[in-house]
Amino acid sequence: MTACCSWNDVFQYETNKVIRIQSTNYGTIKWFFHVLFFSYISFALLNDKRYQWKEPVISSVHAKVKGMAEVKKEIMENGLKKIVWNVFDTADYTVPLQGNSFFVMTNFLKIEGQEQGLCPEYPTRRTLCSSDQGCKKGRMGPKSKGIQTGRCIEYKGKQKTCEVSAWCPVEEVEKAPEPALLGSAENFTVLIKNNIDFPSHNYTTRNILPDLNVTCTFHKTQNPQCPIFRLGDIFQETGDNFSDVAIQGGIMGIEIYWDCNLDSWFHHCRPKYSFRRLDDKTAKESLYPGYNFRYARYYKENNIEKRTLIKAFGIRFDILVFGTGGKFDIIQLIVYIGSNLSYFGLATVFIDFLINTYSYKCCRSRIYPCCKCCEPCAVNEYYYRKKCESIAEPKQTLKYVSFVDEPHIRMVNQRLLGKSLQDVEGEEVPRPPMDFTDLSRLPLSLHEPPPIPGQLEAIQLLSEGATPRSSDCPNWCQCGKCLPSQLPERQRCMEELCCRKKMGACITTSEPFKKLILSRHVLQFLLHYQEPLLVLDADSTNSQLRHCAYRCYTTWRFGSQDLADSAILPSCCRWRIRREFPKREGQYSGFKSPY
Repeated sequence: MTACCSWNDVFQYETNKVIRIQSTNYGTIKWFFHVLFFSYISFALLNDKRYQWKEPVISSVHAKVKGMAEVKKEIMENGLKKIVWNVFDTADYTVPLQGNSFFVMTNFLKIEGQEQGLCPEYPTRRTLCSSDQGCKKGRMGPKSKGIQTGRCIEYKGKQKTCEVSAWCPVEEVEKAPEPALLGSAENFTVLIKNNIDFPSHNYTTRNILPDLNVTCTFHKTQNPQCPIFRLGDIFQETGDNFSDVAIQGGIMGIEIYWDCNLDSWFHHCRPKYSFRRLDDKTAKESLYPGYNFRYARYYKENNIEKRTLIKAFGIRFDILVFGTGGKFDIIQLIVYIGSNLSYFGLATVFIDFLINTYSYKCCRSRIYPCCKCCEPCAVNEYYYRKKCESIAEPKQTLKYVSFVDEPHIRMVNQRLLGKSLQDVEGEEVPRPPMDFTDLSRLPLSLHEPPPIPGQLEAIQLLSEGATPRSSDCPNWCQCGKCLPSQLPERQRCMEELCCRKKMGACITTSEPFKKLILSRHVLQFLLHYQEPLLVLDADSTNSQLRHCAYRCYTTWRFGSQDLADSAILPSCCRWRIRREFPKREGQYSGFKSPY
């Protein structure tokens, strides 16, 4: 982008040049990508509602569990075992929890009649002892049931453990009863109340519908909107067995997903329920499987405080609410369309990759002249030449030379030049393709006269043999027409250049040189073509024609204007032009680069 130099430069619009390739293959690839991307963008726009402004849900949850269970209990009465059935209701098997969770007890271990006192510790590796020396007063470990007194007393039989101050008798390590004591809890039901709010959209609703049948039970297909769930059915949805989980306990997640479309023309806001087992059901018993905790019920008996310790095994249900509410928003639609327009550019990137990969130097017919697979490469190379232009960074020391007997141009660095320019190899640069359209602008005298009937046309080529050399011809000259440079010794190497690399006829003897470079009529035509009102006075005519001839030669031999600006004219051509359009004083400053 050019710098702003005036107010007129501010009010400009710049655009990129487009090269249109007429190709069935590349056209098919382009439309394939465009149809693919358009289908994806349209599908995502409608299916994911990308035209909406979406807000996350804010919710509150409350759960109520209902159900009755009967537990068989064996007691001793008058030396006889007696079976007693205890009835458990909601207050017995549910424990209030913080947050969106509730707990249902399915199994338990109970120790009744505990009171504060001194008693032997439960035997473990750290509590077993044989004398008081094995116990330390005041010791308490993370797994101990109390604080050691320093005494070693009898636990059961001959087994001794350290005495502790604790709730006695201490809890024994026992396995959970099998089957679970409250195995019938799978028939319990839970009512989940879920209120949600979308503040930005000013919309509030809940999962309990006005026409709800209070006797319904959730079913994934038959009754998916019922908020009353049977606990056994929840585990069936996850592929687990409630009876197995009830022994050790576990954690179950109840997911409520709200995907609300709040647009008036297609309003929909109903919850979707799903279930997920959250605890590690594959863990071994040594890795503490399941879910359990302890709590106590305190009472007084004969003015002595006592308690009943209960280790409860059960299932914790975590209610997870998530979702979004969306409403049409023109800004979101514009942002989505704008962000996806870049996908269509991938087709251009892919086609450019094919052209660049299978084009220049990928396959040459001169290497495999009979290879049919090279034909696509040739086509891609043609596209590549039309699309890409290789240029070198313009440097003040970068020069270009052209020999008439070489198909390429040589690039040399003036800083590295320590000898005659004729002897420097330099870097080969491909010659730009010839453009003959400008020849139509030349005067008619340039065109060949019509051939005489019956006379064969003769084409005169430059000979490669040796040519007569003048006495003052320098030794680096190969055409016999060059003259020594008039520049100082340090600058002579830049003008010590011939039109040929090998011995042969000089380019100044060719017809194109005479008609394109030395023709006064042609040069005057070109000067007026560039500046119609130019006045060619007697004093400046030769100077203007001479510099125009320099420019014609560089354009003819170097093609690209970028190369012609840094081109060096051969000595023979430069002196031939000077003889045709001499300077009055006879002193020439030498060729100067415009850089």
